[in-house]
Amino acid sequence: MMKLEIRSIAAAILLTAVSALAQNNPEAVGVDKTTILGPTVFKFDQLPVTKNATGEVRSVVKQPTATVDQLEMHITTLNPGQTSHPAHRHVNEELIIMDSGECETLSDGKWIKVTKGDIIFNASNSLHQFRNVGKVPAQYHVINWSPNKDKK
Repeated sequence: MMKLEIRSIAAAILLTAVSALAQNNPEAVGVDKTTILGPTVFKFDQLPVTKNATGEVRSVVKQPTATVDQLEMHITTLNPGQTSHPAHRHVNEELIIMDSGECETLSDGKWIKVTKGDIIFNASNSLHQFRNVGKVPAQYHVINWSPNKDKK
């Protein structure tokens, strides 16, 4: 029951963020990173694909909003046997939503298997890592944000 509630809450957060981006703006990637992000829809098939050693990334946005210093979203395809990056920490909080595949995430010091529909929350400054333990590429959506420290 708890997993379903967390999944529903995270999905609602994602839908709210994406729904708030309400009109088509295919040029959103690469816009002035100091401009406050307004209503926008990001079309998956219009996002530039960057291939890398572990798979590929579709960068969605990296820009301030009215309530956070930076909203960063991307969609990663991670090849089998690959790790997205070494274990690390950062101040921003992060949601990872599994779209397909079979991965493991380092969360609270433990490796936990995640699959389609699972949602990972990486708290501020928590040590985390992500790896594809499946036999096919895994795809997941990453949403992270840094708080707006100037606003109370």
